[in-house]
Amino acid sequence: MSGRYLLDTNIVIALFANDIRVLQALTGAQIVLGELYYGARNSQRVAENLAVIEQFRTASVVLPCDALVATYYGELKLDLKKAGTPLPENDIWIAATARMHNLILVSRDQHFASIKPLIREIW
Repeated sequence: MSGRYLLDTNIVIALFANDIRVLQALTGAQIVLGELYYGARNSQRVAENLAVIEQFRTASVVLPCDALVATYYGELKLDLKKAGTPLPENDIWIAATARMHNLILVSRDQHFASIKPLIREIW
């Protein structure tokens, strides 16, 4: 795998907004597409936002959601349930993908701190 980072949606949105912290830190990152496509389709500028995402997608590595990621998802969701610290479903998939591929998850969402082991950074 070429990248070290998996970017959560809020980091990609910050990138699109030219957030200097994200621009400076970004090298070899993987991205989360599902939430971006939803946000674009739920926006006032659907076509424009979809075009930005497509351009970004073609220049990025897209990781599959396969059986191995699903295994990590199942374990992680049960661990979170037992600990009484539920997360949004999409974020569990994101964390499972990061863990499975041994990537650093970059997010501004604090609830990822409850997932062990998960290496994360805040940009």
